[in-house]
Amino acid sequence: MAGFTKKLSDNLFDKFSMDFLRSQVLKNAYGNDDTVIARLDPRILIVWYLFFGLVPWFANDLIFLLFSFMIVVVTTVLARVAGLVLFLFLLGVFSQTGYLFVATLIFGGNGTAIAPLLVLTLKVATVSLASITVFSGLDPDRLSNGLMWFKCPERLSFSISYAYRMLPMLMEEFQSVLLSYRMRGNPPDSGTFLGKIRYLIYQIKVIIHAFYPLMLNTAKRSRTTVEALEIKGYRYAAVNKDVKKLKLASLKVTYDDMIFLIISFLMICISLFISSMV
Repeated sequence: MAGFTKKLSDNLFDKFSMDFLRSQVLKNAYGNDDTVIARLDPRILIVWYLFFGLVPWFANDLIFLLFSFMIVVVTTVLARVAGLVLFLFLLGVFSQTGYLFVATLIFGGNGTAIAPLLVLTLKVATVSLASITVFSGLDPDRLSNGLMWFKCPERLSFSISYAYRMLPMLMEEFQSVLLSYRMRGNPPDSGTFLGKIRYLIYQIKVIIHAFYPLMLNTAKRSRTTVEALEIKGYRYAAVNKDVKKLKLASLKVTYDDMIFLIISFLMICISLFISSMV
């Protein structure tokens, strides 16, 4: 039993490393270009997201929310979302719901609180998975082009695209800061299970201490990037009609986009029909 516990702890703590976190984050942002969702037109995905990201908040029908949740679950699978992102999603959504249910029971509630909490969980889960699906299937350029087609301010579309492009730089800088702390630090022994816990706490403290130099170094590098873009005339290109026309020429609605919208629309119609019959 002790050997099994040690082996399990070794597997868990070995998985929790900066290289693993870095690969998962970058995979979710840049490693899904060959998926079904990534091949869809960004305008279609933005419209789809506006529906599944807003409508569930104003709906209280359980059947409609269940069908909406099933739709976004299928799209999340098709988008091949990174496992770490899904783990954080499950941990955040369902732990919060469980906490509310326990608090309800403590303060005199009963089983009737399950239905309202289920409605709340489905709302949060649907909106969260819709966001994960869209932003996993859109690279910075396609997302920026989609927003530009909808006449969003050029600075907004560029800022979102630039934030995506800053992600690898941010992760690289974060890893460099952590390595500098490790070279100067004295981590506790991680040979035992308790030692691994102390080592994990030590790593969390290092991450907290690395936050300020991370922001400072990233700000310096981002300023250099912005100055280089200014020299190349990106601000003029963002408002020039000929440049916009050239950038948006790659956008094209295909049969796959229409099938995607039709299936989503039919599922919503079926949920409304079933809800009206119940």
